[in-house]
Amino acid sequence: MNKLNVMNKIIECGVVAVVRADSKEEAIKISEACVKGGICGIEITFTVQGAVEIIEELSIFYRENNNVVIGAGTVLDAVTARIAILAGAKYIVSPSFDIETAKLCNLYQIPYMPGCMTITEMKNALEYGVDIIKLFPGNAFGPDYVKSVKAPLPQVNLMPTGGVSLENIDQWINNGCVAVGVGGNLVAPAKTGDFDLITRYAEQYVSKVQQAREALT
Repeated sequence: MNKLNVMNKIIECGVVAVVRADSKEEAIKISEACVKGGICGIEITFTVQGAVEIIEELSIFYRENNNVVIGAGTVLDAVTARIAILAGAKYIVSPSFDIETAKLCNLYQIPYMPGCMTITEMKNALEYGVDIIKLFPGNAFGPDYVKSVKAPLPQVNLMPTGGVSLENIDQWINNGCVAVGVGGNLVAPAKTGDFDLITRYAEQYVSKVQQAREALT
């Protein structure tokens, strides 16, 4: 799956599930519940023990499902990014921008989504070929900040993570975000073992993105 296809699938769905869990088993169950609910972008964070094995297992499991793309999150350096790519990660997400990681991802034609807060950080990331910028932490700004960014940088593709909820997801999309990253608000039911509820939440997030986009046309 080439770089453009991966990006298109994430943007088309509009939602990336940020998976943090207490165990490998829980992470896999969360991922499966999200996919069942229609989310095609699954981000396995490197804060989860056994993240490499989880990425590898999910990549193999969904190999025949062209709609699902497994990525790696909380990637802090190029070494970790390369390990994730070898395990099957189709995109790399970081909480901050790292030049060497950007170069590595460009070399292997893997979408890189680093976390940025300021216009300066975003401009720097764009200069190194970043395709989608993760606005992080989104709850520090709110949806209105997107308009402020898009004024001087109308070409930037933004994906807020942190602070995205079912109540405000339409605002993020309406203000110009190409996708959103959703973590705690989506996967919280895993703590009580209610993975069916995660599936229902996933369905609602995907539906609200589509509704927001339809309202813009």
